[in-house]
Amino acid sequence: MYAQCGELASAPQVFDKSLLRDAVSFAALITAYVSRGYLEDARKLFDEIPVRDVVSWNAMIAEYAQNGQHDESLSFFREMLRVGVTPDESTMDHGCLELGNWVRSWIDKNGQGTNLRLVNALIDMYAKYVDLETARDLFEGLPQRDLISWNVMIGGYMHGRFYKEALSLFRHMLELHVKPSDVTFLGVLPACAHLGALDYGKWIHAYVDRNFKHLTNTGLWTSLIDMCAKCGNIDAGKQVFDNVETKSSASWNALIIGLDMQGGATQAFHLFSRIVIEGFRPDDITFIGVLSVCSHAGLVDLGPKYFNSMIQDYKITPKLQHYGCMIDLLAGAGLFEEAEGLMGTMERAPDGAIWGSLLAACKLHKKVEMAEKLANHLFEVEPNNPSPYVLLSNIYAGTGRWDDVARIRTRLNDPGIKKVPGCTSIEVNSIVHEFLVGDKLRPQGKEIYERLDEIDKLLEINGHVPDTSEVLYDMDEDWKEGALSHHSERLAISYGLISTKPGTTIRIVKNLRVCGNCQSATKLISKIFNREMIARDCNRFHHFKDGLCSCMDQW
Repeated sequence: MYAQCGELASAPQVFDKSLLRDAVSFAALITAYVSRGYLEDARKLFDEIPVRDVVSWNAMIAEYAQNGQHDESLSFFREMLRVGVTPDESTMDHGCLELGNWVRSWIDKNGQGTNLRLVNALIDMYAKYVDLETARDLFEGLPQRDLISWNVMIGGYMHGRFYKEALSLFRHMLELHVKPSDVTFLGVLPACAHLGALDYGKWIHAYVDRNFKHLTNTGLWTSLIDMCAKCGNIDAGKQVFDNVETKSSASWNALIIGLDMQGGATQAFHLFSRIVIEGFRPDDITFIGVLSVCSHAGLVDLGPKYFNSMIQDYKITPKLQHYGCMIDLLAGAGLFEEAEGLMGTMERAPDGAIWGSLLAACKLHKKVEMAEKLANHLFEVEPNNPSPYVLLSNIYAGTGRWDDVARIRTRLNDPGIKKVPGCTSIEVNSIVHEFLVGDKLRPQGKEIYERLDEIDKLLEINGHVPDTSEVLYDMDEDWKEGALSHHSERLAISYGLISTKPGTTIRIVKNLRVCGNCQSATKLISKIFNREMIARDCNRFHHFKDGLCSCMDQW
């Protein structure tokens, strides 16, 4: 207790006066020394332990591993094996990758491959180091798996952001009739949310309702709300929220942020007022959600009121995200002086996101000179981020400055710049399909492109004129239009049209911001094919119906 409260001087006094010192008390004081960086004291105490159990050894292995002294950590592990102490899963929790390799070798030599607790810990350790191939090999090599085996492997894929693989493993788990737990769902639900896998999400929702109705794990209900919102089914998210017996701040925040993504400003503000009425206290995350609503809806009068209320009424110190929402709101409305004035009150330097929102506003309001200054600043702050190069290039293209477009586009080829390809996912019959721009490596590629050609012809007949000003200037016009029609979201929509029944809602998720051409084309596609289309980009949701979009072309 003294050690965890920061009273390290008192902890050894209690230890010295104790008449009975067991392995637990030794390990507790060793851990206390380690947490404060007193490695010599920890080692001296370890040498005084009359009988060292696995807990004591783990404490020392953790000491060196956490301080980057992996050779010493490995040396302790070898000595631990030499004196006959068997490692456990906690040994893995404190290890490094080199230590893990030694443990794996030891498991093979000593026939411990059936020791589930130990192998599960090893899988978890490799997964945390994103060595998922080794983790999966260990997982597949288990003669018998328990639920923890499945959970740590699914969790490993989630940790490495391999969402599709996490869902695939979950599907295989269900096929083998392994009963999932709330921990399983806490791992899988974020994958559903990221990929927009609503079919999986609905199944999980129904399963949780049947089997975990009175579960007090508020994190699971919050994840369900978040998943429903991010899959474009905000009504289901509200239903989950209303049925939660014990609400947490996180559940309120998840629904407010979900409503913001869906363009539900009025409902989000109503929910905020309910928080106060029902006796909850809004926190900093709540205000990020509310200020984001104001920014997306362009509510220039309301945003500052909530911002000031956060500071004055709730004594919350603004963070970068709060300033980012406000600056995005002001700059988006063309109030650049006010935005710069607010930046001047910040205690911390603006991050790349704030500078980027100002640059995007320059594009909207055609402020070329200001855009150049902001972009040059971003080039220094985030030299490997391609976004400011693309934005500035598009600003130049919009004004016909093709030499400048060529100069900026050339810099995009620098090896250090991390280019993120556009990717769009669509779930059909509980299977998630992912498309890249110009993607042709698909079993139904011929049908997809035939439908795409049909879409292009129908768009032209219905008066759609592609805006090719931001495509590379040295392409012929027909090639420019072709490049636009092969964007990943257009391919996903084409696949959705050939793979689902007429009248079925098409839901897609894109990793980047939707471009203006795809926005205008999708509006018209929804009208031509009489389909509701729900698209989530990196910024918000777009609900297309009868030739209109819920964002009112503000995104």
